Amino acid sequence: MTRPSWAPEGIDLDRPSASRVYDYFVGGMHNFEIDRELAQMIEKFTPNVAETMRANRDLLRRAVRFLTDAGIDQFLDLGSGIPTVGNVHEVAQARNPEARVVYVDIDPVAVAHSQAILHGNERTAIVHADVADPDSILNDPEVSRLLDFSRPVAVLLLGVLHFVPDEADPAAAVARLLEVCAPGSYVAITHATADGQPPEVLEAQKLSGRTSTEITLRSHDEIAAYFLDWTLLEPGLVQLPLWRPENPADIDDNPERSGAYGGLAIKE
Repeated sequence: MTRPSWAPEGIDLDRPSASRVYDYFVGGMHNFEIDRELAQMIEKFTPNVAETMRANRDLLRRAVRFLTDAGIDQFLDLGSGIPTVGNVHEVAQARNPEARVVYVDIDPVAVAHSQAILHGNERTAIVHADVADPDSILNDPEVSRLLDFSRPVAVLLLGVLHFVPDEADPAAAVARLLEVCAPGSYVAITHATADGQPPEVLEAQKLSGRTSTEITLRSHDEIAAYFLDWTLLEPGLVQLPLWRPENPADIDDNPERSGAYGGLAIKE
């Protein structure tokens, strides 16, 4: 097949990529037929997976618009995947062209695609790192170039912490990332949960991650603890569709089908 400009040399186009499958689920254009075939197979076994991923991306857009309007002009997006349709820099820089965004992902395929997509945008960067190793992120030259932690920053942990197993101590990683943030900073977290899910969905969710790492489903209280003593903004930590919907009429009778909680907190 013809290699498009956004697909770097060295990326195998004949094998599906988990990051490109995720891109397909959220309506992106950076995927191939082989990725779409795998996505359709996943949907047969986990019919709610696309709904969950889209709900997560929709919350990201709403949160970034809120944060930009609140004066935040620098973002650290961890577990970012491929920064395509409706991603952080697109939303933030549409409202404030001076906004700076650093993406972080552990997936080398996502990083390679990101480098090609972000080429020429000097206010964005992609870092290849693991969220479970926060010091490698904070000490990265691109993070130092673009983000000033003496000023408020938005830390985005959307759909990533459930890929970090308990033995990797995600709570300690989050605490390290948040301790360097200045007052007035925000943290947004979304996380898959077992709460309210029937047994068959729980088993399916474990297979539906965008990496080969098994998802760790955590409870409302476990997820809430990641916010430390930061102040949760209304409506608190809620099912994804319930977090500041643009049109409340769009919420159906079963928001728990998103299978995840989301919230936004400020450091006061």
